[in-house]
Amino acid sequence: MSTSLNYKSLSKEQQTMDTLEKQLICPICLEMFTKPVVILPCQHNLCRKCASDIFQASNPYLPTRGGTTVASGGRFRCPSCRHEVVLDRHGVYGLQRNLLVENIIDIYKQESTRPERKSEQPMCEEHEDERINIYCLNCEVPTCSMCKVFGAHKDCQVAPLTHVFQRQKSELSDGIAVLVGSNDRVQGIIGQLEETCRTVEIMSDSSAPQGQVEGASGSREGAENEPTRHVFSFSWLNSLSE
Repeated sequence: MSTSLNYKSLSKEQQTMDTLEKQLICPICLEMFTKPVVILPCQHNLCRKCASDIFQASNPYLPTRGGTTVASGGRFRCPSCRHEVVLDRHGVYGLQRNLLVENIIDIYKQESTRPERKSEQPMCEEHEDERINIYCLNCEVPTCSMCKVFGAHKDCQVAPLTHVFQRQKSELSDGIAVLVGSNDRVQGIIGQLEETCRTVEIMSDSSAPQGQVEGASGSREGAENEPTRHVFSFSWLNSLSE
């Protein structure tokens, strides 16, 4: 009975630690926040380095020095809620540090350094005494060393589980950074198109009385110039997309 209660207590404690760890993961690098941690106006958190990377991806033409943008001011969007973050003259270094999150990270790391019990580590279902420590590249599943030597994966190619995890996490992080930068550029083009549409509508409204007076001659002239306007519009849109 005592052993069962201890196991349930340890399991609940592990679940709590896992839940806490998920709250301390940066949405860009997908790792635990690295100090200094900055808090955005929308109350989401980022590693300051990741915030700098997003800012550079959203503003690729700003001057950089040593991989860090040297221009002051600017803006980027929060990767969690898409809220626009406007920076002051200090850039990302002007964002407020979240000391509370940094303290929680320190406490979490202290608790995580305690030696884990064997029962808390993932074990192989086929070989109960073997830890899951490798990844089968053919079947794309984690497994244990005994399965590779004697079991179902003896003819498969395998790799250390930690190496596969780090590689996939790095690929996913790079993909997210590219998507964030591309989305910001697309949003900028959409904003320019909307502004152009509003300008065209204003010009159209202001020229309406003159068009009514001119009557049929104005309509005929507009019809003759219509292909030219379409060609100009497509050329202008292509220049924006480039």
